[in-house]
Amino acid sequence: MKFSKEIENFLLEEAKSRFLKYVQIHTTSDENSTSDPSTDRQFDLAKILASELKELGCRKVILDEYCYVYGFLDATKGYEDVQAIGLIAHMDTSPAEKGKNVQPVIHENYDGKVIKYPKNPELILTPEDSPELKKFIGMDIITSSGDTLLGADDKAGIAEIMAAVAAWQKFPFLDHGPIVICFTPDEEIGRGTKNINLEYLPAYCYTFDGGEIGELEIECFDAWKANIQFNGISVHPGYAKNRMVNAIEIACRFVSQIPEAETPQHTENREGFYHLYHLEGDCVKAKAVLILRDFESKNNKKRIKYLEQLIAT
Repeated sequence: MKFSKEIENFLLEEAKSRFLKYVQIHTTSDENSTSDPSTDRQFDLAKILASELKELGCRKVILDEYCYVYGFLDATKGYEDVQAIGLIAHMDTSPAEKGKNVQPVIHENYDGKVIKYPKNPELILTPEDSPELKKFIGMDIITSSGDTLLGADDKAGIAEIMAAVAAWQKFPFLDHGPIVICFTPDEEIGRGTKNINLEYLPAYCYTFDGGEIGELEIECFDAWKANIQFNGISVHPGYAKNRMVNAIEIACRFVSQIPEAETPQHTENREGFYHLYHLEGDCVKAKAVLILRDFESKNNKKRIKYLEQLIAT
């Protein structure tokens, strides 16, 4: 469908302004938390989105105790019997980096050169390291200021959905069937659908989370998280022969046995991998955390079995 310039400009401005607003709301999730949601701060954004959905004409809006937001947008006249669709995005940001006090920076009319960050002079983004940048020469690029995450994952998806809802309100001649909007918590820690109410969602839903303009993905990977703990025996190093068991050394030997060809830096497209993303410890105790991903669940089962074999030996 080809939009008029007026609609196109409206969508771009709506998505941009909403995105700049949303990224400044602290919504980092916490993988060590046992509560649902993992952090109460995710409600800060959820409440704003629920209010905005009401203002944009959703017939019914629900913000539940688990921090899921549901908005129900009625079909335009004559399209009531069209298949309903769902639009989904997540509100939390990754706990891997700081997500508080985000200050977005707009690099207008990007010229293809190095992008610098005002709060971290040593951090740069270059076309050599990130060749995808060349696709966006002449466009505006938004980054963080260099000392936090930006939070585009997935507040860009939220902004896109909200911009679409705003466009349906402003331009009522844009016909559509019934639409359900759903914003979820805790996706970054693998619990995004833990308490989702499937009764609210239609049979067909689209998740707005990453990807390039015009790209549509039709499948999702199978994912597992492995927490492996190594226990050692601490003995004074002057008397340690044949007695000390160094947990951090054992952990390092363990992760060195992971097939290098099956790691993110050596895989692409539908190739699966082991991803070691956290390793800590000392002589007494160490911990390794891995993510296993593959588009074939049977391949991940093989990886789990391999890890179990390493543990046994």
